[in-house]
Amino acid sequence: MLRLVPVPVALILGLLATLAAKADEPGSSNKAASAPKSRSFLFTYSATVTGLPPGKSARIWLPVPGSNADQDVQIVSKELPAAAQAGREPKFGNQILYVEAKAGTDGKIPLEVTYRITRREVKSNPQAPSPEREQLAMYLEPDAKVPVSGKPLELIKDKVLPKDQIAAAHVLYDIVNNPMRYSKEGTGWGKGDAVWACSSGYGNCSDFHSLFISLARSQKIPAKFEIGFPLPTQRGAGEIPGYHCWAKFHPQENGWIPVDISEANKNPKMKDYYFGNLTEDRLTFSTGRDLDLVPKQDGPPLNFFVYPYVEVDGKPFADDKIVKKFSYKDVP
Repeated sequence: MLRLVPVPVALILGLLATLAAKADEPGSSNKAASAPKSRSFLFTYSATVTGLPPGKSARIWLPVPGSNADQDVQIVSKELPAAAQAGREPKFGNQILYVEAKAGTDGKIPLEVTYRITRREVKSNPQAPSPEREQLAMYLEPDAKVPVSGKPLELIKDKVLPKDQIAAAHVLYDIVNNPMRYSKEGTGWGKGDAVWACSSGYGNCSDFHSLFISLARSQKIPAKFEIGFPLPTQRGAGEIPGYHCWAKFHPQENGWIPVDISEANKNPKMKDYYFGNLTEDRLTFSTGRDLDLVPKQDGPPLNFFVYPYVEVDGKPFADDKIVKKFSYKDVP
């Protein structure tokens, strides 16, 4: 049976200090605290819908990164086949570009949007107020692939969790990180399925963080899912092969605290850093799971929203017929 035990005040204060002040080099505890770093870059989001009969109409939704405390975003250019409708889904506030277009004679619909983004390193401040406090209840509810009961809770059935929610979340962070391994072998990974992740013991970032969110919510700690793209640490230009995601949790009387467990798993030297901090080498495109878009899609809610979503004749269009290309270029 799960039991809650008091945590020494000194331990809690030490953990808070670790979250609030990190060293100049991520993961190091031997240097003085520094101001958050930042990175400015152009990000080009390209996609081509293929395999359509010439002249066939398609409905297309594109995620749009928004400006927030972590990043500043400006659209630099758009190359779209028709006028785009800008929208914002009401549950999480994700921004969307919606286009209705017809395929050319080659059966394709090309789309491209370029953004200028300044991304800031996220250094956790547990005392920061949360603008979403009134919405925290929804971050305790299950998602389709993120239950708050059942198999994932077997990982903590014999564990003693601290009463302090930051300390408890740190235990859950370790519980996910220690048995899991980052791998994209076989099938089943990449769906953000907490039950599958618990059973398989491996997966990608969506699997790691779905399991963490499931455990956190089961302990009445609000937790949310964020997804976007990673950037290489080296400055320059190049292509980005795919998405990256992470999680944030909200302890009582505090603000959001980020975790990136899959990156910690790939780079154990940064394990301490990634509990409470995020590097500036990333950008956020959307928040949340089980998403209804604007205008509403005919298909079921989206598991998560980072790639283009397309419908033809009222049905989801095959993702493997959407050719995607993402690239970055650092700028002053």
